[in-house]
Amino acid sequence: MYSPEAVRELILAALPDADVKIVSDDGVHFAGRIISEDFEGKPPVKRQMMVYAALGELMGNEIHALTMKTWTPDEFASVS
Repeated sequence: MYSPEAVRELILAALPDADVKIVSDDGVHFAGRIISEDFEGKPPVKRQMMVYAALGELMGNEIHALTMKTWTPDEFASVS
């Protein structure tokens, strides 16, 4: 099992400028909000692939699921 903080740290290692919030009730299913300038100009699927790449082999193994919302800072400012 992984803590939300451990998942957050893995994402930050790949996207150091990101604002990352991760929650989990059981340590295997996670939900996240990731805001990063690295997402600029990328479609949602590419953004998710960037996050999944940060988690590597943990995805589908120790981490069973991660639902996420990904935004650039400007996008997040317009929805919040």
